[in-house]
Amino acid sequence: MPDPTTPHPGATQPPPPQNPFAAPPTHRLRVVVADDNPVVRAGLTALLSGRPDIEVVAEAADGRQAYEAAHQHRPDVVLLDVRMPGVDGISALPYLVQIAPVVMLTYSRESEIVQEALRRGAGGYLVHGEFTADQLVDAVRDIKEGRAHFTPTAAGALLAQLRQDRASTPPLPEGLGRTSSATAYGIPTSVQSYTQSQPAVPSAPFSPSTASPAPTSPENLSQVQPHVGQSSSGWTSGRPAAPDRSRFQLSTREAEIMDLIASGMNNQQIAATCFISEKTVKNHINRIFAKLHSTSRSEAAAKWIGTAPDTHRGLG
Repeated sequence: MPDPTTPHPGATQPPPPQNPFAAPPTHRLRVVVADDNPVVRAGLTALLSGRPDIEVVAEAADGRQAYEAAHQHRPDVVLLDVRMPGVDGISALPYLVQIAPVVMLTYSRESEIVQEALRRGAGGYLVHGEFTADQLVDAVRDIKEGRAHFTPTAAGALLAQLRQDRASTPPLPEGLGRTSSATAYGIPTSVQSYTQSQPAVPSAPFSPSTASPAPTSPENLSQVQPHVGQSSSGWTSGRPAAPDRSRFQLSTREAEIMDLIASGMNNQQIAATCFISEKTVKNHINRIFAKLHSTSRSEAAAKWIGTAPDTHRGLG
């Protein structure tokens, strides 16, 4: 006689009981990556998508695409480059922050651009070559929670602005030490000064055709740095491109690696960004040095960005 406690072979097995102490499934942090360099976009997407709690839901090549992607996917965080063709990152920034927190992730390191990005609502500013992969992931997670992140160059620009504001602050009213709040005298703290200088949120929807800048000073990025509407391929670490780079006769890959060298990246970071081995990076660098008649990274970078003494006199 069969055991009544043994289930019939064809019977449906009941699901196993759920563990009441198991952690609930976590929400994956959704990210939009906006950068006009497809290699950088691919590298960032691969790096972030490799984390179990992060998902890159869309990529964008300029500010217009970034806004459209953010509007469609409603991400938790937007990674935004500064210099992109068409609608640049600074112009798109006030519209994007209405949808999700934005962290600038760029080679542009000028203090004026860092300060303008903060005025327009950026929640952080990271300069390529100044952070590790883990630090980037931590920054993305923290930006979602409202915790700002700045790499050393951006932090220095912010500190310089705060010092400048402090130098222009009038003497404190007499008796200030007897009150518990400086705001009683109308004196904003350093954080409040940036908050109060934020532009009003644009009331009109983002218009890709007009890309109206936020009502801040300077009115748009082109007044901060010329040629902003041009592709970032003409820029290296936020500095103007050297004239007539064609004379160096670098291949497309060598020019890309030279851009990364000039931005301050080491061989390991370049290999990760370009998805090649460090040995291949070294081989490229040897050929680059030969073509630029350089014996060091700093010498090659100076010639590439146009600051070497012999830049305009030929290679010699």
